[in-house]
Amino acid sequence: MSDFGVLSLLPPLVAIILAIWTKRVILALFAGVWIGGVMVSGWNPVTGTTQTLDWIVGNAIDDWNVKILLFDFLIGAGVGLIYKSGGAMAIGRALASKVRSSRGAAMMGWLLGVLIFFDDYTNTIIVGNTMRPITDRTRVSREMLAYIDDSTAAPVAGLALVSTWIGYEVGLIGDAFKDLNVDYGAYVAWMHSVPFRFYSILAIILVFIVAFTHRHYGPMLHAEYRARTEGKVLRDGAKPLMTTEIDLGMPKEDGSVHIFIWPILTLIFVTLYGMWYTGGGGAAYAEGGLMEVLGNSDSALALLWGSFAMVVVAFFLVLAMKRMTIEEAEDAIVRGMKQMVIANTILLLAWSIKSATDAVGTAPYIVDLAKSAGVSGSWVPLIVFLIAMFISFTTGTSWGTFSIMLPIAIPLAYGVTGYVGPEVFAAIGAVFAGGIFGDHCSPISDTTIMSSMFSGSDHIDHVTTQVPYAVTASSVGIFLYLLFGFGVHSWAVLLPLGLILLVGAWYVLSEWYGKKYGIPHGKVPVYVAEE
Repeated sequence: MSDFGVLSLLPPLVAIILAIWTKRVILALFAGVWIGGVMVSGWNPVTGTTQTLDWIVGNAIDDWNVKILLFDFLIGAGVGLIYKSGGAMAIGRALASKVRSSRGAAMMGWLLGVLIFFDDYTNTIIVGNTMRPITDRTRVSREMLAYIDDSTAAPVAGLALVSTWIGYEVGLIGDAFKDLNVDYGAYVAWMHSVPFRFYSILAIILVFIVAFTHRHYGPMLHAEYRARTEGKVLRDGAKPLMTTEIDLGMPKEDGSVHIFIWPILTLIFVTLYGMWYTGGGGAAYAEGGLMEVLGNSDSALALLWGSFAMVVVAFFLVLAMKRMTIEEAEDAIVRGMKQMVIANTILLLAWSIKSATDAVGTAPYIVDLAKSAGVSGSWVPLIVFLIAMFISFTTGTSWGTFSIMLPIAIPLAYGVTGYVGPEVFAAIGAVFAGGIFGDHCSPISDTTIMSSMFSGSDHIDHVTTQVPYAVTASSVGIFLYLLFGFGVHSWAVLLPLGLILLVGAWYVLSEWYGKKYGIPHGKVPVYVAEE
């Protein structure tokens, strides 16, 4: 890794700026990877191009990545079968009597996102695919669905007591304590850090507030007003990552809810069993409980098994119930897979951006800046939160941010205080919260991309509508860490204050944007679907 100094920020910044400016995500991501390749090749564009291709190939054949890519293709195949057979429309009709309004649909999406807490990838798939026909019928914009999907994926999984995340997180804390020769339980420290993860907690609450009140601000106000008043869940000219309606054509009218329910349940239960099996099963459970199992599990492989089982069940159901012929089912599978080509291309380039930022030293440069600033004491949580936010947004990875920041944040907080107390817990919480900020809203984050994908949203539209809400929650989080720096160390004081500030910020912003756009109070009408 070469020392490029401030230039190490070029690859992610080029990708992010170009993505937002041109609205051409693939071009922007490739440009970011290519800039990194040119930099590490001594600014030679020819060898830089070959390095770029090497990174892309390396990420394409990486064990974890290839499982996720295959999983996405299989999910596309399953969605193709469920949609074309009429299963998605059938579940929409079945829920119509219970969820008939835009408010009910938005709230149901939020609730489903909170309940599917055990894995962020699984969350985005199930919430997006389950809710899309319902939100379309009740005129909730695809941008809003993607926001609900995204904000109840990484933020929820990162807070859950049982998830695919917690084993990794506890392991990193334990390693940091071991290096410091500190005899303190890593899981106990993890638990103490949860109330200090201000961003994750506030982001989830903010989704509930806007879903229930229908008061919006920023680009989302336009998106929701358009959907509600014009019936356009996508803006004119939008390019959703999954164009199910265009790629597969109109679904069959005589669909059955069973063709929706059983494949989705199969996906969930086979994935959960896969996590149990790959995590060591009963032996691992006897040794360290469910946390040990989840910490050792191969969630990518489990998701691959779950998605394959989903396709098999859907395939046999559409044939057994005579909803499709073998030829029609095969065609739906192939067309469903084709839907995922663009999305998987974006995922592959997002992973390659991480290779580029590693090679040019983006994250270490940011961390060194913090060290040179002489961070100490109660100010550690604020500083590490800001750094973690920047690293995760510019690299698109929360787990990578955790691995970089925790070995620095914990020793820094512990070194100043000399004991494991609120400063250490808040520093741990700040790293996790800051890392999830980027995972939640960076245009080059895999879960942000997958939220656009499974919600059928234009990716850049999803990012631009979500970022104002993410910035609102993170700004309140920054203020709370600032108070922590001034000596307010009780989360029981900080969290309620944060909630009040969040509600206040949401109210002021919705009022201001509502007045600016001529929509009183930023409140879009509640739409009630006809029978």
